[in-house]
Amino acid sequence: MKILTLCYEYPPVGGGGGRMAHQVSAGLVGLGHEVRVQTVRVGDIPSRERRDGVEIFRTFGFRRRADRCSVPEMGGFLATSFLPALRHISEWKPDVIHAHFAVPTGALALACRLLTGTPYMLTAHLGDLPGGNPDQTDSLFRFLNPAILPIWKNASAVSASSSFAAGLARTAYHIDPAIILNGVSMDGLAAKPRPASSPTALVAIGRFHPQKNFLWMVEALRGCEFPWRLTLIGDGGQRGEVEAAIARAGLGNRIRLMGWVPEQTMREVLEDSDILLMPSTSEGNPVAAIEALKRGLAILGSDIGGLSDILEDGGNGFAVSLAGPEAFRERLAMLCRDPLLLEKMKSRSLAIATHFDLTTIVKQFERLLLDAALPGKNQVG
Repeated sequence: MKILTLCYEYPPVGGGGGRMAHQVSAGLVGLGHEVRVQTVRVGDIPSRERRDGVEIFRTFGFRRRADRCSVPEMGGFLATSFLPALRHISEWKPDVIHAHFAVPTGALALACRLLTGTPYMLTAHLGDLPGGNPDQTDSLFRFLNPAILPIWKNASAVSASSSFAAGLARTAYHIDPAIILNGVSMDGLAAKPRPASSPTALVAIGRFHPQKNFLWMVEALRGCEFPWRLTLIGDGGQRGEVEAAIARAGLGNRIRLMGWVPEQTMREVLEDSDILLMPSTSEGNPVAAIEALKRGLAILGSDIGGLSDILEDGGNGFAVSLAGPEAFRERLAMLCRDPLLLEKMKSRSLAIATHFDLTTIVKQFERLLLDAALPGKNQVG
């Protein structure tokens, strides 16, 4: 197949969704398909390049930062990628479009289908769905849903990146998407977990945003008197508040802030860690957590549906209520004080990691893209 991938962010721009778009695109090239990507350009990133066999085309879309994107900047991606996408279809003639994110990318895929008849597959992530990030987007969805519904209804195939996201899609749009989890390469999967560090090595990864709940996490760690150290990877609008909270709690000698780091550095930190902390208020299927599974980390996370695919409560970690810090502190103390329990949970993470084998996941995408391309060719729903 010739596959035109549309995504409003693509490495080095964006987060886990963009990285997954790249991994899937590169994997499809490895299976013998041709893949072009139309995405956004930020700063001095090349406007055209080939990476891992994927042709990448970038247009300036008014986005100012690689790590975040406002609603107007999403509109900028649509405005500046519209004509290039049509040019790809006219000159290159793809068999199918793969749109990552219903909002905003799905709007571009829908326009291309209505104008050219080219079918598209839609891959939805948590932020695409009402209820996914309720504090951030639910009011926006109430306003935009009449315009968003045709994006879902006209897709020739739909996948969701987690069981939780699939459930939200069924509720909001009465569509039953295929569940194709985010994945990572299983190359280097350990046969057994590394011995626990002393003090216990904790890690947390993500954008400094209320959704990640890092301020709550710092306050909860204030009451943990047993030995531990934390490496915090990420950056964002709440960085100043997080730094102030660490100072107030007197934890500056136990928490290391690294900012955003290259993926290889992140993996090296995970290799040296024991427990991934995920006190998030909402999550989809975070790639960083899958990388942690592959490296045999136990997970201490919140009891939210978005973590159900990666966190088996009592199996490879604990899912705790965010109503107060007591349960978090109690479960973390159990893991830090009981090496046998920690080793058992780390071993379970290694077993769960195999569910996210990128090779298998890319083949699932391939089958769904073929389903979208063949029956839907030149038909508008």
